[in-house]
Amino acid sequence: MGAKRFFLWSLAAAAFVGFTSQSLPPVVASHFGGDGYANAFMTRSFYTWFMLAFVVVLPLILVYLPGATFRRPGVRISLPHGDYWLDPERREETIAFLVRHTARLGMALTLFLCYTHWLILRANQAAPPRLDSSWFIGGLVVFLLATVLWLGMFLKRFRKAPRKDA
Repeated sequence: MGAKRFFLWSLAAAAFVGFTSQSLPPVVASHFGGDGYANAFMTRSFYTWFMLAFVVVLPLILVYLPGATFRRPGVRISLPHGDYWLDPERREETIAFLVRHTARLGMALTLFLCYTHWLILRANQAAPPRLDSSWFIGGLVVFLLATVLWLGMFLKRFRKAPRKDA
């Protein structure tokens, strides 16, 4: 699950936001209070560009910036047992894992943001516009659980350095 797959994922997310935003009313309910009712609005055009920035640009920065940084020669990377994992014979494999693993987080973030967009689409079909908070909270809980799982996989990978045979 590398950078190319993430790029395709981002293109699909951009297409989803771009095409589905056309079904929104000219003035979009874009922010909702605790009761679920809209309390801020924007034009459909501005909403579409705003959502594209969140759904595509934010995850791209999250994925590509660390990937580009990790690959720079001499860059210092802080990892548990870094002397082992960043030893020249393991450095490329470690960096490849970090890039793939960061792409997974970026994909999860993209999916959550697309889900949020879908909820906004649904909310704008009601009169007056209303976001079902339980659906948003449910999606947020799933995203947070996925993030905890992502972190657990990261820690499991680097928690221990294999012991050297004596």
